Amino acid sequence: QVQLVESGGGLVQAGGSLKLSCAASTRTFSFYAMGWFRQAPGKEREFVTAIKWSTDSTYYADSVKGRFTISRDKAKNTVYLQMNSLKPEDTAVYYCATQRTYRGPVSSKDYYDYWGQGTQVTVSS
Repeated sequence: QVQLVESGGGLVQAGGSLKLSCAASTRTFSFYAMGWFRQAPGKEREFVTAIKWSTDSTYYADSVKGRFTISRDKAKNTVYLQMNSLKPEDTAVYYCATQRTYRGPVSSKDYYDYWGQGTQVTVSS
């Protein structure tokens, strides 16, 4: 069983920055990938970014490229999402998730096994 706990959300003005963290609690830490998704009110949950654990390869949605950065700390079993130049349209609940073994594209939420509880990010204009 894997528990994912997000933190770092909050309220920020447009143009500001936030850093989210996702700590994974598991006896055997072995993931194929970890990702961040977000869901705004009335919208589908959408892909934001992901990182493959063994290769450090990173992937980004077009809407966040150049503004968001995913990184990880292997020793702490933690993945981070640094969000810069935030826009009001970035407002959403942000979820981290993990794909334990390869099941499908890292950009698809359908292939992730475990999800965190989510953390709210609100960007005011």
